[in-house]
Amino acid sequence: MTATTRVWRGARPLEGPFVATREDIGPLNEVFTEAFTERYRRDGMTGVRVPALSGSIWRYAIEDAGEGALCWRDERGTIVAFNMVHRSGTEGWMGPLCVRPDLQGMGAGKIIVQAGLSCLRRQGATVIGLETMPRTMDNIGFYSLQGFVPGHLTVTLTLEATQTDHVPVLLSRLSGREKEQAIEQCRLLTDRVMPGYDFSRELELTDRLLVGDTVLLGSAQAPTGFAVYHTAPLVEGRARDELRVLKVVLESQAELPRLIGTLSDLARRAGTRRLAIRLQGEYPEAYRTLIGLGARVRWTDLRMSVHGWQERTPATGFVLSNWEI
Repeated sequence: MTATTRVWRGARPLEGPFVATREDIGPLNEVFTEAFTERYRRDGMTGVRVPALSGSIWRYAIEDAGEGALCWRDERGTIVAFNMVHRSGTEGWMGPLCVRPDLQGMGAGKIIVQAGLSCLRRQGATVIGLETMPRTMDNIGFYSLQGFVPGHLTVTLTLEATQTDHVPVLLSRLSGREKEQAIEQCRLLTDRVMPGYDFSRELELTDRLLVGDTVLLGSAQAPTGFAVYHTAPLVEGRARDELRVLKVVLESQAELPRLIGTLSDLARRAGTRRLAIRLQGEYPEAYRTLIGLGARVRWTDLRMSVHGWQERTPATGFVLSNWEI
């Protein structure tokens, strides 16, 4: 991608976007830590220091974004802003994205968001969104000026790891040809429940990078549901503490308790203490189900979509798509 955008800060230009690679993980982490620590400070949480993300999570984020792993540099070639732009079929979203604190308030934020929007529109996305902290009025106001409108909350819920007698069907345990067939069957299932969506890349990357796995409900040849999850530590240098669910597709929402039981058991098998699932607010019955299973509310994020590119709830079935890594 050619460098086309220049933002001036006195005599110091900001150039990009460039496509970030694995070699950029260190500089990306520096900007990430500085920017989000400053964000918490502005929200009154002065004692919070946001830690660096683990290298394995950054590798997943960069490869998942592909050409949408956008970054901007200063005149010395140092990364000072980035926007990880993801697309799963017709679903598009952005995150993480941020600008180094000393360059904020000068138009760089608008440029990196608009670059992400252009990228997703060019690729044919019909849904474009992101998530931000609901208490952060500055962020909500900023994204609103870029054409985003607020939607439902995404509620992060956790359940303690448990043990069951059920033997799960895992993508990692299939042979090469069986994996290809299972991923294709998951694509077909997703397209039936939510036409246009395709999580095949997430399944393949999670398996290849060894950051987690995909559990299948039913058989590998004809799954009735699946969940992509990560067990790799989110924070650099920390041990595994939870199994994080990224994507869920179910033919019927009635299968949710069965899936949660399987995931809770997999959390135990992976040596983590709990299961974390991010539930979009448009599924109130699923929320009631999870609370009834003993889930505890841990965090909330505000889901925002570009006006005219909002997501929809499937007529039948169930889809959860995490708009964070």
